[in-house]
Amino acid sequence: MTAILSLHDRVFDRIDAALSSWALPTLARFSFAAVLLMYFWGSASTKLGDGIFGIFVPSTGAYAQIFPLKAEAVLYDSSQFSIFEKLVILAGTWAEFILPLLIVIGLLTRLAAIGMMGFVVVQSLTDIHGHHADAATIGAWFDRASDSLIMDQRTFWMFVLITLVLRGAGPLSVDRLIGIGRPVEA
Repeated sequence: MTAILSLHDRVFDRIDAALSSWALPTLARFSFAAVLLMYFWGSASTKLGDGIFGIFVPSTGAYAQIFPLKAEAVLYDSSQFSIFEKLVILAGTWAEFILPLLIVIGLLTRLAAIGMMGFVVVQSLTDIHGHHADAATIGAWFDRASDSLIMDQRTFWMFVLITLVLRGAGPLSVDRLIGIGRPVEA
């Protein structure tokens, strides 16, 4: 039995040494790009105002998405929002474009992933408290269903982001080209 366990350890230690430093972060960035890039960009696009200066003037939908309770209370009149609330909306919209792009190209990946983790937490809390997500949408861990939008899906999102925080962008990245985010040698 000891020989089998020893063989197991040698084989998987070699696989880990050969692959984990580049495969994990590269696959995490690929997964993020394949599943979440267009999701976040699509969401951010709905928050832009009209015309070329729409990046500076949030749409009515942006107010309803980010501050749903207040938007409803003021009958979706954006003039009723404070400058602080408008700045929060603009920052959130820009973050929804910029942070995913940074992750996909692998620039400042660890910081971008931390920013996205914060974004996902705020998004989830807004969905639960501001949009009154129902129990099925919120879901629960350790149940038989694996399809809830918040607890199930966003757990996997966070896992991908945590992988990037811990491992960096990997070798196929701008971070590596400019010499930041190198993996720590054990």
